[in-house]
Amino acid sequence: MAGTPTLIGSVQRALHLLDAVGASERPVTAKGLARTLDLALPTTYHLLRTLVYEGYLRKLEDGYVLGERIDSLQAGNSTQVMLRRARPILRALRDRVHGAAYLSVYQDGEIRLLDVVDGPATPRADLWVGLHESGHATAFGKCILAGLDPRSRNDYLSQHPLADLTPHTITDARTLERRLARQQECFADREEYRIGTACLAAPIRTPELLGAIAVSVPARRYPLMATASSALVRTAWQASRALAFTT
Repeated sequence: MAGTPTLIGSVQRALHLLDAVGASERPVTAKGLARTLDLALPTTYHLLRTLVYEGYLRKLEDGYVLGERIDSLQAGNSTQVMLRRARPILRALRDRVHGAAYLSVYQDGEIRLLDVVDGPATPRADLWVGLHESGHATAFGKCILAGLDPRSRNDYLSQHPLADLTPHTITDARTLERRLARQQECFADREEYRIGTACLAAPIRTPELLGAIAVSVPARRYPLMATASSALVRTAWQASRALAFTT
């Protein structure tokens, strides 16, 4: 039976102070915080001075408010929020289709791979070429390219030559455009990125985000992946809801 974890009381009290200040719509006085949290007033002042010094709180004339460090944590935390929300979805997809699962997004004109969930029986694809060189060859890359408006897609393709990665890679821009227009719910990579690996992806679309959920398997298993397409589309829809308004 696991024992009770060792907790540091001063850290708990400091965090409770942050919670109390963050929960208030108005600046909160030290006396009010001490009374709310049942803390000794000298202890409250000591913790507040430390939190103000470190930038987690700010002292105004009529009390304390959250500081700039909290603002920066909130502003710079969108990727962590996405990972926290998406990881259980990716894990469930991996277990359902028995393949490594991927989350990718379009950010600042680039296709970025944010997370991969694999396992001993579901190893990830060997990402031997960077995504800035291979968006046209991966299922999630094509999925994102198809979701861009024509101008953004042309800008991306003009800056990212269609590198010839395998004998199956599409290297002609017109052929790629036709392929993107033909595929709707799911986008495939049949040994276009790497010989021996196949991938299937479905789009994530929110008011603030364009991305894709994908799964990879050995190429010999690709014919069986057709049965997984509906599960992949449902997973992408679930991810779209989970990731809405995280950026």
